[in-house]
Amino acid sequence: MSIEILEADYANEVHARDIILLMNEYALDPMGGGKALSNYVKNNLVTELQKQPNAWSLICYVDTKAAGLINCFDGFSTFKCSPLVNIHDLTVHSDFRGIKLSQRMLVAVEEIAKARGSCKLTLEVLEGNTIAKNAYLKYGFSPYQLNPEYGHAVFWEKSL
Repeated sequence: MSIEILEADYANEVHARDIILLMNEYALDPMGGGKALSNYVKNNLVTELQKQPNAWSLICYVDTKAAGLINCFDGFSTFKCSPLVNIHDLTVHSDFRGIKLSQRMLVAVEEIAKARGSCKLTLEVLEGNTIAKNAYLKYGFSPYQLNPEYGHAVFWEKSL
């Protein structure tokens, strides 16, 4: 089995196709909402990512088949006055789960983040996504808190 992890080139047609394939597979999973990406997203996501100067993605191939994807965004920690990397999406195609691809992709993200001088990696995970939470804990992530007295940070949103 050959495993390759590479930084996606949003202008590369194969990479663009594989990003949409993997993101749609993720969207169809209950942990991704259970619904396919809209046609608008399928037709525009990679073009819009390409316009974001702080966006970058890693694609994992197993024997030349698209097997995993991580979409990242460079950010900034005001408390540490230093860059950070937010892992916005991490998905492994269902055909390739159980072979530790997420751990390998996280290693690659961390190497890039360190090379860019980032102080930390951040991500969000659903409370009920036990498999992902265990993978993140195993890799060294933990729920964010400043002081145990005030509890963990909670991700909120307001749709516009």
